[in-house]
Parts: sequence; C-alpha cells; structure tokens
Amino acid sequence: MVTLTGNTIYLRALEPEDLEFIYRIENNEALWEVSYTQTPYSRFLIRQYLENAHQDIYEAKQLRLAICMRGSFDAVGLIDLFDFDPANQRAGIGIIIADEGNRGKGLGSESLGLVKQYAFSILNLHQLYANIDTSNIASAALFTNFGFDLIGIKKEWNKRGTTYADEALYQLINK
Repeated sequence: MVTLTGNTIYLRALEPEDLEFIYRIENNEALWEVSYTQTPYSRFLIRQYLENAHQDIYEAKQLRLAICMRGSFDAVGLIDLFDFDPANQRAGIGIIIADEGNRGKGLGSESLGLVKQYAFSILNLHQLYANIDTSNIASAALFTNFGFDLIGIKKEWNKRGTTYADEALYQLINK
C-alpha cells in the first residue's frame, strides 16, 4: 500500500472497527456545518454503510479512507472522494481531522497529497474540486497550498441558523 502511505500517516479502507469513530464524527454537531449533516446517524445505519464500504469507487461513486498514524490502526480522520464522475474524470474531495488537538500538525496536508496523487495517477482523474465555507480559513489555505484555485463563490449557499453563509469552490486541474 505504498501509494497511500506517507511519512507520518497512511490511508486505509474503512473497517467494521471504525464504527464508533465514524459514529462520533457523524454525530458531532460542531462538524455538521462542514459535512452538511443535519440529523444524527444511528449505529445501525453506520454499520450498514460499513458493510457496503467494500464497493469500489466506480460502483459507490465515492471513496472514504481512514487517516491513521503510522504504526497505529486507529483513525484520526477521514478523507473522501465523492460525486465521482468517471465520464468527466472528476471528483469532489473533503477531509476532516476529528480531534482539534490533531489539527495543524500536517496530517491533513499529508493526506491531501496522497489522495491527490492517487486520484491523478491511479484513477486518472482530470480534476478535483472542494467546496469550502468562506469562513474556513484553514481549509482554504490547505487546498490553496496544493494548487487548488478559487474559481467562484456561491453566495448565501448554506443556511446557518437564521443566516446564510457563502461557499467557495476550489478546483485543481491535472495538467
């Protein structure tokens, strides 16, 4: 699994043992704004999702990988390719490092670099894109550092309580 192994982390397929980790992420209301979640997920639904996680990206149209520290099986985050479109050779990409104490340590950067390389060299994608809330400065900086260009702002795109937030669209073309 050299393709998905970095200096400090590696990316692996989801396992049944990830149920509690995913349950905590999906039900953490503080993360709902970035994951566009509005309702809690039951362990039953997450278990069903994990039972179908064996589907390849062409069948499921998404790929979710656990971010793990080298030498450990436990996940510290997740990175996703979603809305996989093989006809147009593109996919969306999203990342979450679960615990704030692990953020800002380069884990997201290393994960993004590995998935970018995988998407362009193994999946032969032409482009990746990311939707980022304009107030999420850290994510915008992360994607910009990897060559993603800001190509537009979707005005008042996401409702946040009684107000609306703008969402930026970032794109990376595989040249």
